[in-house]
Amino acid sequence: MAIANGAAVNPEWIGRAPHDELQRGGRPALPSKDPFYEPPAGFYHADVGTVLRSRDVELGFMGLIPQRVTATQLLYRTIDRNGNPQATVTTVLIPAGHAPDQPRHVVSYQCAIDAISSRCFPSYAMQRRARALGSLAQFEYLMVAAALAEGWVVSVPDHEGPDGMWGAPLEPGYRVLDGLRATLSFERFGLASDSLIGLWGYSGGGLASAWAAEVHADYAPELNIVGAVLGSPVGDLGNTFHRLNGSYMAGLPAMVVSALAKTFPDLDRVIEEHTTTEGLSKLRGLERMTTMEAMVRWFRTDMDNLVHKPLAEVLDLPEVRDVFDAIRLGRTVPTPPLLIVQAVHDSVIAVEDIDTLAHLYSQGGAQVTYHRDMFSGHMLLHPMSAPMTLRWLNDRFAGRPVDAHLIRTKWPTLLNPITYAGMWRLGGIVARVAGGGRVRLRPL
Repeated sequence: MAIANGAAVNPEWIGRAPHDELQRGGRPALPSKDPFYEPPAGFYHADVGTVLRSRDVELGFMGLIPQRVTATQLLYRTIDRNGNPQATVTTVLIPAGHAPDQPRHVVSYQCAIDAISSRCFPSYAMQRRARALGSLAQFEYLMVAAALAEGWVVSVPDHEGPDGMWGAPLEPGYRVLDGLRATLSFERFGLASDSLIGLWGYSGGGLASAWAAEVHADYAPELNIVGAVLGSPVGDLGNTFHRLNGSYMAGLPAMVVSALAKTFPDLDRVIEEHTTTEGLSKLRGLERMTTMEAMVRWFRTDMDNLVHKPLAEVLDLPEVRDVFDAIRLGRTVPTPPLLIVQAVHDSVIAVEDIDTLAHLYSQGGAQVTYHRDMFSGHMLLHPMSAPMTLRWLNDRFAGRPVDAHLIRTKWPTLLNPITYAGMWRLGGIVARVAGGGRVRLRPL
């Protein structure tokens, strides 16, 4: 018997995770009701990144169209922001037709989960027959397929953890990195421990990718991360709350508040004390909603009407200001090269917040390529910047200097001919995904 944290551990259990083969035809259970998500007894003795159990799953675009792709889910050991043990899931997609003599690179794609409900977790929403209408992960599967078409192994973690802690600081990064540890160590994938790794995410996924980039050097320095793409990464959630409250996207800041109340007890106390009965009921109801459902139900809802005193006074309370300070990016300078993508006329994320973040990273010594797009809005920039992102990650995997293909920081993607060549290929991927065909690898 070995000893870990003062307790006896059976070394035969650690690293011998049970695996379930693919079962077709059934409807996936919600994570809250699926025993796969429950870690085995004593899992906290395992190292972070240890695979606790695994299973093959069937994916479906929008939950309906079956995808011809090999997908395996890994339940793995990780931690929350306070270092407490947790277990969460990553869905790993393996490209078909990969040449055996070619190294396999890995991309961790962070979806914009942007919800508390487990219906929006990628591990559930991307499965065939999942009831996840309004989950952003179902749409973002197209970006995952684009990465898969490059020949990359793609890890898609539930970076909010088992409780949907949207907006929490640090811990999304831990979950992303531990998901990569689990992916590299899973023997069936045949990956090298020093495989080249890229990070990619947009909006809420960009925020999770940024946390992973910030904590990488201290938390998982052994991971060979060669680049991170931070698409509109919500640099300051506090400013975003002010910007979106009362707008057509008021459901987003409302869900952040509801989730953060579970993360920060002092904030929960403030909410209980200062929120009206109607307001509390509306906030609690968000825990069951998908992202799009919350945006519809909270359309132009002003939280000033849901508190007893003026909202400005509530937001100025020390407990609230402390939370907004804790969830702001920029406390640590990432070590991997960064591509930051942001629309100047973004109605969701203020360009000034991302300007500040890019400046902090650059001044701290990070290698930053900042594409500040003059034409696109928040929703349009994600697909329009995908060709640029894929080229940039390919350059990092090829070991090219960061400035070898320097991207203009103001030239709009809409006016770049290379964008349309990439969009043509992306359109072909969309067609195959929508038709249930196999995504073809990009020619070498």
